[in-house]
Amino acid sequence: MTTPHSPTLRLRRLAAMLRRARERAGYTTSQVGAKFKWSAGKVSKMETTETKRISPNDLDRLMDLYGVTDQAEREGMQALARDARQRGWWSKYKKVFSDHALPDFEAEASLIRTFEAQIVPGLLQTPQYAEALLKGGRYTDPETVRQKVEARMARRDILTRPEPARLRAVIDEAALRRPIGGTETLRGQLAHLLYMAQLPNIDVQVLPLDAGAHAALGAPFTLLDFPDPLDLPIVYIDTAGEGVFLEDPEEVEAHSATFGDIQGSALSTTRSAAVITDLLRAPESES
Repeated sequence: MTTPHSPTLRLRRLAAMLRRARERAGYTTSQVGAKFKWSAGKVSKMETTETKRISPNDLDRLMDLYGVTDQAEREGMQALARDARQRGWWSKYKKVFSDHALPDFEAEASLIRTFEAQIVPGLLQTPQYAEALLKGGRYTDPETVRQKVEARMARRDILTRPEPARLRAVIDEAALRRPIGGTETLRGQLAHLLYMAQLPNIDVQVLPLDAGAHAALGAPFTLLDFPDPLDLPIVYIDTAGEGVFLEDPEEVEAHSATFGDIQGSALSTTRSAAVITDLLRAPESES
């Protein structure tokens, strides 16, 4: 992977900057649109990212109207508009990812918090485990499976690149016992999990079966935080389709609180490593 770059995140940041500049200048979206004789709603769509591409000329006119005179700020906003028009590495996997995909946001995330109840999180999966997992769903042709596995492995680069994202993963013990792909595949996955858990930017906690009921029972989710204050945190919930992103601050806060609760119910990273090690050795002792 090259320098982390999220077109959607850059567009969200530009939209927030435009909204703030307009509000400081004392204009409504309708007034701005009328002044430039733009179609109704054009300015609002820019500020809600419904408009995916903002031309340099339109951006200059808006900055002139809003009194944005600082050259560095103007160049920064134009750079965001250019970045938003570029495609991320995942665009080559058209059969795998939509335009509004999780890797888009992962590319610039500084902290990822994820809870999984049934499977090992995608960022921590081995190729063999991912392939077995994909083959356990509806029939998909081998080439599509291959592309999906390849794409999922490419996502993992955010954890080992220079200045990697931090990952906090809470995994239900049931996910570590589920023999996806058979004994050897599971053992390989558990060994990989132990290896990744030793990296300084990754924490893996096991939520033991004997914890009983907990705050996120049966509801896996992922929280993504970003380094720029203008890039507000989001929640991702996987679905049978393309997944759902939640940006409402109350939803983000509720999921953040829930993650804190399940971290409290989970084992420490040291005890979690011991549990994974025991599970890894179990097949040998049973053979």
